[in-house]
Amino acid sequence: MHASPDFIDIEAFEVCEPDFHAVPFVMNSPHSGRIYPKRFLEMSNLDVDAIRRSEDYFVDELFSDAVQIGIPMLKAHFPRAYLDVNREPYELDPRMFSDKLPPYTNRNSMRVAAGLGTIPRIVCEGLNIYKSRIGLEEALMRVDRIYKPYHAELRALLSRTYGHFGHAVLIDCHSMPASVHLGAEGARPDFIIGDRFGTSASQILSETAVNILRDMGYLVATNKPYAGGFITEHYGRPGRGLHALQIEINRSLYVNEMTMEKRPGFDALRDDLTKFMAQLSVIDAAQLGDFSIAAE
Repeated sequence: MHASPDFIDIEAFEVCEPDFHAVPFVMNSPHSGRIYPKRFLEMSNLDVDAIRRSEDYFVDELFSDAVQIGIPMLKAHFPRAYLDVNREPYELDPRMFSDKLPPYTNRNSMRVAAGLGTIPRIVCEGLNIYKSRIGLEEALMRVDRIYKPYHAELRALLSRTYGHFGHAVLIDCHSMPASVHLGAEGARPDFIIGDRFGTSASQILSETAVNILRDMGYLVATNKPYAGGFITEHYGRPGRGLHALQIEINRSLYVNEMTMEKRPGFDALRDDLTKFMAQLSVIDAAQLGDFSIAAE
């Protein structure tokens, strides 16, 4: 069991395994966790509805058919407001803590400045999560007992996939607010595919993902304003046969952001994403590139 004092009776995350790992893909949903421990809520200024604003609502459900296609899926049960595994392990905000931070912490990233470090200071609307400063021990406990095991599990899945198929593709699954618009014209994208501007995945993989969704009638953008976070950047090594794409789904397609209730279009979107995964996963190593360097 992967647990902290807040996750004693339940697992903090789980891997949904297919009966047969049929294709060289791994799905990851790090921000859709929706179990809020009582102790955490007691530390917070916010009620349950307010603190949920940073969730990627139901993204794990939207991609859950991956398992039927033969793709394992790692998903968090802990909420992003509690711990964000799409950050470096020690991106910590000194404004949050009653203790002096050790020198190995990253206090100067843009994500920390925005209040969205490994232990977030705010939820998306800029609301402070905590009533008062918290102890550094609290942050280190969450990193040691949940963050590190989560990434160990993700590395193991990718290593196993690479070992079996000779290459591996990670799809990191997220949602974005309905308020996101593109450029001066203000078009609202349905999806944004991020590949760290071509550094985390082969161009053909990114283009194929975009084209599948566009052929379904969706408005799809790439990299702006979401190019991919720590997970995409850290695990994407296309020269070694390890590819990582981030996919952002506009929440207006499937959920009411005020009530957090599913919209009537939820099942249709889920069906489209099942088709998307099935079509994208047939891409083969020859299309992705020639890998002469062994995976780390």
